[in-house]
Amino acid sequence: MGGCMHSTWDHALHSRGEPRPSEAPASISAPSKMPKSVSISKQLASIKALKKGSDLEKAIATIALVFRNASDPDGKLGKATAKKLLQTQFKKFTEREETKPKYQDILSELDEHTENKLDFEDFVILLLSLAIMSDLLRNMWNENTMK
Repeated sequence: MGGCMHSTWDHALHSRGEPRPSEAPASISAPSKMPKSVSISKQLASIKALKKGSDLEKAIATIALVFRNASDPDGKLGKATAKKLLQTQFKKFTEREETKPKYQDILSELDEHTENKLDFEDFVILLLSLAIMSDLLRNMWNENTMK
């Protein structure tokens, strides 16, 4: 997605058996025994390392948990699942964006994704791409709405 290429360093680490950054780190995932039906907020609260975590750390952990809960056993999201997550979990950023060429380009990249599945890195890039072009984010930057 978005032309993101893993670096040579990333390939070197992976060839030595170390996980790729696109794989959700175990340290931020909910305990493996926790059923996916448990709410994200409860899963987040169960992560000891985040008890005193910052808002940004908790935000990233939330994205990782949403991804993990929706992903298949291989840790990837199918295109249909990714689109459903956008509709159900990200709709404030995507509503009324459908007619914008940039939005259509981003979703067509998703449709053309060769693997038919998204890893965590691709999912985050998709979310950020849609958020950056959204009216909601532009409105958030507007001084009048921040008061």
